[in-house]
Amino acid sequence: MLRTPHWYDSHVAKFHLFASPFSSHNGSSCTVASPVLDMGLKLIKQVSGSNQQGIAKTQDCVKHRTANVYGQRAQERVLEDEAPQMSETSPSWKTFPGQAFPLGVSEVDSGTNFAIFSQHATAVTLCLSLPERLGRVDGGMMEFSLDRNVNKTGDIWHICIKDLPRSNVLYGYRMDGPRGWHEGHRFDSRVVLIDPYAKLVDGRRFFGDSSKKFSKFLGTYDFDSLPFAWGDNYKLPNIPEKDLVIYEMNVRAFTASESSGLDPDIRGSYLGVIEKIPHLQELGINAVELLPVFEFDEFEFQRRPNPRDHMINTWGYSTINFFAPMSRYASDGGGPLKASQEFKQMVKALHGAGIEVILDVVYNHTNEADDANPYTTSFRGIDNKVYYMLDLNNNGQLLNFSGCGNTLNCNHPVVMELIIDSLRHWVTEYHVDGFRFDLASALCRGSDGSPLSAPPVIRAIAKDSILSRCKIISEPWDCGGLYLVGRFPNWDRWAEWNGKYRDDLRRFIKGDSGMKGSFATRVSGSADLYKVNKRKPYHSVNFVIAHDGFTLYDLVSYNFKHNDANGEGGNDGSNDNLSWNCGYEGETDDSTVKAIRSRQMKNFHLALMISQGTPMMLMGDEYGHSRNGNNNSYGHDTAINHFQWGLLEARNSNHFRFFKEVIKFRRTHRVFGRDTFLEKNDVTWHEDNWHNYESKFLAFTFHDNNGGDVYMAFNAHDYFIKVPIPAAPVKRRWFRVVDTNLESPNDFVLDGVPGIKSTYNMAPYSSILLEAK
Repeated sequence: MLRTPHWYDSHVAKFHLFASPFSSHNGSSCTVASPVLDMGLKLIKQVSGSNQQGIAKTQDCVKHRTANVYGQRAQERVLEDEAPQMSETSPSWKTFPGQAFPLGVSEVDSGTNFAIFSQHATAVTLCLSLPERLGRVDGGMMEFSLDRNVNKTGDIWHICIKDLPRSNVLYGYRMDGPRGWHEGHRFDSRVVLIDPYAKLVDGRRFFGDSSKKFSKFLGTYDFDSLPFAWGDNYKLPNIPEKDLVIYEMNVRAFTASESSGLDPDIRGSYLGVIEKIPHLQELGINAVELLPVFEFDEFEFQRRPNPRDHMINTWGYSTINFFAPMSRYASDGGGPLKASQEFKQMVKALHGAGIEVILDVVYNHTNEADDANPYTTSFRGIDNKVYYMLDLNNNGQLLNFSGCGNTLNCNHPVVMELIIDSLRHWVTEYHVDGFRFDLASALCRGSDGSPLSAPPVIRAIAKDSILSRCKIISEPWDCGGLYLVGRFPNWDRWAEWNGKYRDDLRRFIKGDSGMKGSFATRVSGSADLYKVNKRKPYHSVNFVIAHDGFTLYDLVSYNFKHNDANGEGGNDGSNDNLSWNCGYEGETDDSTVKAIRSRQMKNFHLALMISQGTPMMLMGDEYGHSRNGNNNSYGHDTAINHFQWGLLEARNSNHFRFFKEVIKFRRTHRVFGRDTFLEKNDVTWHEDNWHNYESKFLAFTFHDNNGGDVYMAFNAHDYFIKVPIPAAPVKRRWFRVVDTNLESPNDFVLDGVPGIKSTYNMAPYSSILLEAK
């Protein structure tokens, strides 16, 4: 994700307790003869004032269910009144008190129900914009002021409106309440806010359309469309975690380039991903981890003059809403409903190809920034004191453990339920297979920012029945220094991005001294971190490269970051990349340097794919994508981030061949995908030099019960080594499958090359793999 813009500061707060959010306003479980409101339509260019027209009675019956934050039924009431007198205002809208659950928009017998939580609001106004065919004028909205004595149950405000259109209605809320900044409140009744439970969000239609950069985002809904046709033969892949090979990718960047060869209308869209599924199948991966696909504002950097106001957020780590799919990933500017439908088409197509869908989700912060330059769109204006961590001993300032100005108060009961409801929605509605939680250590903090040993939201995710089939992966650190690799509270379910794996492999393969033992520990499953309780090797998500940092090509081409294009004077992005340029900084025609770089990329990929645990690679590394040394490219909707299909098909076809063959070799050899940690009989370390600090060579054999052993050796020295080869298993011979020093196609030979002698002369910065047959 976007890391630590340098002008943000973190603060430490004192402990603060919140009251129970859902207490009934009258303590009663049954109310009879509640009033029903008849509200006339009021069109305005700026939303203000009230339009309550009167109170009458109705014979319509509305069933209200009220629940606590854990979803238990707390009370139920039935309202039965006489029909109201119609207002002379034309058109007029018959309204009812509505019901508290479900939150968001729902259809009930009496009409369309709206419900929103706010513990501290004192006034709530529902704002609606109807389809043009019903008389919407100049973008005007009509508004309904909610009566706290009629339209409020506990801390939930609600209203039901009869005969509204069943789709294409835009809606939001204006909230007012205490203005005590030092108490944590940020109410502003002038701002129309997005419902946190909106299932669709509408705004601008085309990604990066600068003519619409200040578009307003509002919630919308659709009750007209038929349920999505998943098909009679549709089924979930249900791939065991031990067999996963993950491909981290960005939906837009995957096909946005003209080189994709796709019709311009579907470039950068969910449908574009479908068109390129054959590439994913050829590569051999069986899971995609999608960078954020929740609705976000790509123009967030351009709201005010600042060093980043030339950039467009292309990674998406700036969530507006946790339920709505990114609407501008729909084809041809199709909008939120089309985005929802096409997202499902994408999931269905990926599943049909045997590929699971894991979402990179951002629950640690939102798009609403900090108090210095706030961008109020939803949570901040609805109930800042509930939704965000605050330092009440420092004028109620927002705490910042995300590096992005705010931190979501994830272990507050209301916020926790929002997160669980969101995750369930993506599983039940969109059939996704799992989630990777960005900066997940922030979810392990209490309301005051202090670390929790057993954070309720982390436990709830692990124990939830609907999420039980999902892969759940943490990024076990945050920008406040809470580093939990190997110590993330896991309830035997949570996997982790293994940052120590990344660092140790980078150090060993580039030739750092003293790394042999660490390298051995990482490729054998990181038992030092994960062999505890019922955890498994696959709970270590191994990676060398991710979206954040250097690409694989840049890792072997640059010693230093080159982030000038970001506009922050080189103050952004990590300074410690554990990279090596192989003798020259950046692009070069030196054939010796280029040859070493090619070997190093293959060495990294081979090490990743033979390691115990779950491997993850980055989109574009299969052809050697370069960002020109930029290790923080979040703001570039250009070739810096876009997949370059021409390079895949031309310059680096041999590189791609090696990558896909190694992936397939892993998937067809069970010695690499164990679901238990290696025991003494599972591996032989051909090593008596563990304590030699200068030794940069490691050889080992993974044993197969049927004799199909695999021998591997890695030479990170800058000179040749004559390696003694152990005897093959009984009635078997060694065949050379991989030698990264050889040119394609000899660098990988699936059937293997026979004739392996008792020693093998290994080149500098190379690796080999032998298979017993």
